[in-house]
This record gives sequence, structure tokens and C-alpha cells, in this order.
Amino acid sequence: MTEAASRPTLEAVAARAGVSRATVSRVVNGGEGVREPLVERVRQAVEELGYVPNQAARSLVTKRHDAVAVVIAEPEDRVFADPFFARQLRGISKELTAHDNQLVLLLTEGRDDHARVARYLAGGHVDGALVFSLHLDDPLPGLIQRAGVPTVFGGRPGWSDETLRAPYVDSDNRGGAREAVRHLAGLGRTRIAHITGPLDQTSAADRLDGYRDVVGDADPRLVVESDFTPVGGERAMRALLDRVPGLDAVFAANDLTAAGALRVLRERGRRVPDDVAVIGFDDMLPLAEQTDPPLTTVRQDIEEMGRLMARLLLHRLDPDTPATPDGDGAETNASTGVVLPTTLVRRASA
Repeated sequence: MTEAASRPTLEAVAARAGVSRATVSRVVNGGEGVREPLVERVRQAVEELGYVPNQAARSLVTKRHDAVAVVIAEPEDRVFADPFFARQLRGISKELTAHDNQLVLLLTEGRDDHARVARYLAGGHVDGALVFSLHLDDPLPGLIQRAGVPTVFGGRPGWSDETLRAPYVDSDNRGGAREAVRHLAGLGRTRIAHITGPLDQTSAADRLDGYRDVVGDADPRLVVESDFTPVGGERAMRALLDRVPGLDAVFAANDLTAAGALRVLRERGRRVPDDVAVIGFDDMLPLAEQTDPPLTTVRQDIEEMGRLMARLLLHRLDPDTPATPDGDGAETNASTGVVLPTTLVRRASA
């Protein structure tokens, strides 16, 4: 006997529960109009027999696939090297699992992959999409909109096209950056440098704006664009020390960049924080605690961002699902987005 033939059928559940096949189908597919005693009998029969609904048949009834695509607009080597993505995926996965939804991960190695992703989304394989790490000139939002798939974005959208507006989840990047740079200024530092992330991403642009909110018209040589990676942080730190040898503080756009900057400062014989104070962004444990010295950084709740992205999407798919929890300190508008607060975590580097 094959494995398929040995699986319990809808008819077997109906016989065990003493009800009709139609009644079992309504209960299994979440339909209404079945009295509670019968619902309990069906559920007990399902459990006793180990019945698993046929997903394809169930989708025909419910018009739902119970699957959500997670689209990360970055190449594979970047996604698996940066713990930020793992944390965000963990939050998404926890929320989807709690609502019995599957996560389908889609990565983009380059622009040629965008059409492939759009075709998959338009093919009716998933109920919705969670999309993050977009760049300002990215065609994905338009392609996804044409696919007609409910979508929630990770990060504040930076494009001006109002037709692409969709809910998003972000952190207070500008406010967190301001707090970091104010802390450095409060330590008496007067030549504060900033290593940015890629400025075609709104998170990096917002953190640069927060830096400028505090330093005003600082020496432009104190700002170097980087790429959110440790190697990029090393390159930027070398460039800064060559340009402005007397700098006395660095605000790095993320913890990976800060870790690279710390390595170069040690190579150049600069003591941290005595000669140069350093602050990162993310509070990426255990990285921030294991740098030398341990890193002062701006904490954003990355896992919570992922969880709220999934929750907003599930709310769009089923309005009975709460959009966001109460009392989490976030600025919330279920139709446009959620902005989570940030906090400065002080350690030995500043």
C-alpha cells in the first residue's frame, strides 16, 4: 500500500465522527454553520486518525494558500553573512507559524531575478508578500503591485509614486542616530565622523539625516558612504583617518560597519574610547558585546520588526487578526505603517 493510500481520508473522519463528509469539510476549512458539539466530534476524529487536509483541495474552497513569500532584495551571500536578516526572518517565521502559515523565501541575485520573483507572486502560489532591503531605484515594488499581491514592506518606502503605497514597518532611524551623535557630543567630542550605509536605502539616509541634525554643517570630509559590511567599515575608517587624522568620534550606520572601524583604529594605534569614541546601530548581539571594546550602539528590535511585518500582512488578509499589539511603544497606523522606537545602549566604546 502506498503512503498516499494509507493516509486517513475525509470520509474516514466523517465515519469516525458520525457526521456527513460535508460537515467535516466545513469544520476542516473553517466554515460556519456547524453546531459546537459536532465541531468537537470532528476535531476529535481528526486528532485520533491523524488526518491532514489536502492543501490543494483546501485552497479551492478557502481561496487561501496559507503561504507568504518573503522577498529580500539582496544577493544570497549578503543575506547569509549579515545577522540582521536572520533576526528579521526569525520574527517573521514565529508570527507566521503561530497562524499556521508557511514562509517561502525568495532572494534576488540581481535585476534579472526581479521578473522571476514577480512571475512567481503573480502565479497564485502565496497569499501575500513581505518585502525588505529595497533600494530607491528598485523595480520590485511596481512589479509586485502589478502582480496584485497584498504586500507589507520592511523599512520606510523611499519612492515618490503614491500608487505603490503599502503598509511598512521601520525603526526610528533618524531619532536613534540623533541620540547617538548627541551622546558623542555630550562626551566633549568635536570632530564626529559618520560612516553611512548605502544611501539608496532609506534607513541609511535617515541615519545620515539624524547625524546632520546634531552636527549641522560639519566638515564634509567627516562623512564617508559605506555598505553596512565589516569590510566596508574598514575601508571607510581608513579613508576617514587619512582625511581627518584628528577625528575623535565615529558614528557607524550599523554594528558590522562599527566592528570594521574598530579593527582599523586598533591597527592605527588609536585607543577606543580615549582617542576615538565609537557608536554603532542595531545592538546586534553577541557581536556588540564581543567587539574590543564592547560596542555602544543604538538598539532596534529587529525580530519585532519582522513579527510586526507578518502581523500587518495577516491583518490585511484577515481583518479579524489584530494588526499590532497594544503598548509596544510604536507609532502605529495599520493602513500605512509602524515605526518602532530605538534606545541607546551604552558600553565601553563611547
